[in-house]
Amino acid sequence: MNQDSSQILRNVPREKAFYFFTSVGNYTGMSAASLKEFMERVNDVSIKSLEFHLQRGDFERWVEEVLQDKDLAWDIKRLQRFNLTGNALRNQLSMVVSRRYKRLAASRDTVRS
Repeated sequence: MNQDSSQILRNVPREKAFYFFTSVGNYTGMSAASLKEFMERVNDVSIKSLEFHLQRGDFERWVEEVLQDKDLAWDIKRLQRFNLTGNALRNQLSMVVSRRYKRLAASRDTVRS
């Protein structure tokens, strides 16, 4: 996992960033170009946007294809089974993403020292 942590935590080019929408064509004005930004945006973006993207599989697709984090993609995909909405969805998604971020950051920092 150590060699992957820097790769997963890196900033991606703006064209590969995650752009939050509430529905097709309705951009929220928020985007995330790293796992850290994504973690922060999950707490700020509208619930409608979180529900929209989770149902479509957008979050796990971006995490797996762009950030190349299969573990987090799997954890996010599992959330779909619970049919979460509203603050329950935000809280669970935030917990899953922040737990993974902290684990990767600790791993990266261990490699650096």
